[in-house]
Amino acid sequence: MYQLVPDSAVVAQVAALPYDALAAYADVLEVLQLTPWNGKPLHEANPDGAVRRWDFGPGQAGQVIYLILDERQEVHLLLVQWLEL
Repeated sequence: MYQLVPDSAVVAQVAALPYDALAAYADVLEVLQLTPWNGKPLHEANPDGAVRRWDFGPGQAGQVIYLILDERQEVHLLLVQWLEL
């Protein structure tokens, strides 16, 4: 199981999420603890890269960007974004 390590800015970014996105975000966190490599690579040109993204929420309007550190069994949450549709 991977430990989640949020960047200091992520706390404020999560606080700004709309209410109907919070449950979906919580679901993402559960998955990242178990299978973070299932996320999409941040850059398609680097499909095996450790920086990845996971879309979530209604209309997939949310995105979590994260870094996987396998040797430490950590997932560093770098950015949480929400696009207004």
